[in-house]
Amino acid sequence: MAAEEQPKSVYKTVLLKLSGETLLNRDNDLCIDPDVTDNIAKRIKSLRDMGARVAIVIGGGNIFRGLSGQSRGIDRSTGDYMGMMATLIN
Repeated sequence: MAAEEQPKSVYKTVLLKLSGETLLNRDNDLCIDPDVTDNIAKRIKSLRDMGARVAIVIGGGNIFRGLSGQSRGIDRSTGDYMGMMATLIN
């Protein structure tokens, strides 16, 4: 009996951009929730299994948001730069 064949991706490369906030666990203040990352990893693996190359960009909203810094006396531009650095950290 032949095994079922995995469907093939119609795309060679997929760029996946995730908001950093998708990694948050708001119940216990984890900025990176292991259960959420495991779920995302499984989905990415299924894309890879279909033959697609996957490029991933994860924003830094789970670490710092420029707008939230403003309420703490941080200049908006400086806060946005901090948010961009958080993206690099991710």
